Amino acid sequence: MEATTSSHFFPSKIPSLPRTLLSAQSLKPPTTIRCAVSITTTPEPQLPLTTTTTADDSITAFWDYQFLFVSQRSETTKPLTLRVIEGSIPSDFPRGTYYLTGPGIFTDDHGSTVHPLDGHGYLRAFEINGSKGEVNFSAKYIKTEAQMEECDSETGRWQFKYRGPFSVLRAGKKLGNVKVMKNVANTSVVKWGGRLLCLWEGGVPYEIESKTLDTVGRFDVIDGEDCVLKSGINGGVSHSLSQGGVWDVAARLLKPILHGVYNMPAKRLLSHYKIDPHRERLLLVSCNAEDMLLPQSTFTFYEFDSNYKLMNKQTFNIPEHMMIHDWAFTDSHYILFGNRIKLDIPGSMLALSGISPMISALSVDSSKPTSSIYLLPRFPDEVVDNRDWRIPIEAPKQMWLLHVGNAFEQRDINGNMEIQIHAAACSYQWFNFCKMFGYNWKSGKLDPAFMNAREGEEDSLPHLVEVSMNFDREGKCQNCSVEPLNFWTTPSDFPVINPVVSSRKNTYIYAATSSGSCQTLPHFPFDTVAKLNVQNKSVSTWTVGSRRFIGEPIFIAKGDTEDDGYLLVVEYAVSIQRCYLVILDPKRIGEADAVIAKLEVPKSFNFALGFHGFWAGED
Repeated sequence: MEATTSSHFFPSKIPSLPRTLLSAQSLKPPTTIRCAVSITTTPEPQLPLTTTTTADDSITAFWDYQFLFVSQRSETTKPLTLRVIEGSIPSDFPRGTYYLTGPGIFTDDHGSTVHPLDGHGYLRAFEINGSKGEVNFSAKYIKTEAQMEECDSETGRWQFKYRGPFSVLRAGKKLGNVKVMKNVANTSVVKWGGRLLCLWEGGVPYEIESKTLDTVGRFDVIDGEDCVLKSGINGGVSHSLSQGGVWDVAARLLKPILHGVYNMPAKRLLSHYKIDPHRERLLLVSCNAEDMLLPQSTFTFYEFDSNYKLMNKQTFNIPEHMMIHDWAFTDSHYILFGNRIKLDIPGSMLALSGISPMISALSVDSSKPTSSIYLLPRFPDEVVDNRDWRIPIEAPKQMWLLHVGNAFEQRDINGNMEIQIHAAACSYQWFNFCKMFGYNWKSGKLDPAFMNAREGEEDSLPHLVEVSMNFDREGKCQNCSVEPLNFWTTPSDFPVINPVVSSRKNTYIYAATSSGSCQTLPHFPFDTVAKLNVQNKSVSTWTVGSRRFIGEPIFIAKGDTEDDGYLLVVEYAVSIQRCYLVILDPKRIGEADAVIAKLEVPKSFNFALGFHGFWAGED
């Protein structure tokens, strides 16, 4: 095992925090600090791991937030068996591996920092064997082309050469550095058809060897899909439902510039995929590179069987400028929420010159009070109503969709249809491309104030919603409503369900939320798992404890009932710089004995907050 070197975001001064006034004296870390972090870059202040202050102390809370984004430079050479420190691993736990990806490095050795969304992908694997009562842990960087360019494999030193969409460089080439879409493969992970893939928002997935976590290389899953369609599977027809016009001409002119100059792929594969357990298909979606600059959006949906044979492909051209991160599907539809954006001309000039992040070329478009929802036919030949998919449903609320938990449709005997979507959304007023996670690209620092709205503004933060739409047999929308899911208004995100009931009417949904126990960080980072029963509208919670946070929960199905299984969640004990894998009993959420087992990751492998994970059962 190689030695660990950790680095962090370090502020020159602490920004103002909600509900807290900081005096000049409080800008210095508390004197009662013990620190065990080695630094190899420029001199940086000592960090508080333990203090004598209360959990609500603004200094402590500020540093706790920084420790969620600790850089981890070490990798495992062989799996490490984790120590069980609470409970025991159930003998009937399904054998398999929990994969979790996210950024692993934020600060290089030459004075540059990057936004968490631009951090190189660091893949963690928890291999669970219930019969042995054992969990083995592995962690390695995904060796993308960009990672191998920016990390010296001999010395382990990093130098960021490309800024990424959300960052600028403090060292190295700035002006004229046009390679902005560097693929860091840090957003999501899926194992399908025997291949373990790490995905990023706008690039080709990277394939990983599932046992060793060694990088196999790029796996261009959508390359040459038109040739596959000619095989005649399910008719083998690619339905392109496009409006055409002047913007198609503009798109053709932009494509060679974006690809040749800015190294952007013609089609950007989105990081969020879906699995249809009933048809046993992997669903992916791509958008066109030029969509970032034009007032139209082109989305192509792909459905693959377990051998990566393309079973269905649909392309839709939508006359709106949209930014899609996550999406939904039902038996008959793909569902897109029209997160409206617009081109920022001054920001575009600065972005193209390298002075500001590329993402500053875009801003949210809050000019309309409603939210457009596009119901796109999965199988156009099977459409039973006359609804025109080009006309969106206008939800009576302006909301920016972040993540989807589930969506399903039901028809009654008269042909009327109801569609429900359970998701996490926030307000247009809060969402800001250049401030996500509180990162300030001008200073290269993190400010937790952005993620924690002031009192009375909590509704602007991510929260769970239920969107209901009712249609008559002709496809005309009779009603569309948006309400807080289960009347739950606490800021929450990362909604998940038992994957067995995906695209079917579900009873339970789980999400990461906050207890509000820390006055300075009342809403984020999350420290609580919420279980919502959408049938009886109840909510029960489990909280990890003071100065400890969690990421996305994931459900592992076991039995016949919807909540029969296990919940996995990673705990980030920032006060002592430790990570733990926690196994929860979904049926006991809200009870004192919800924790089944807790396992400790060695301190030398403490890792940053992950984004999205995947459970790959061996069966």
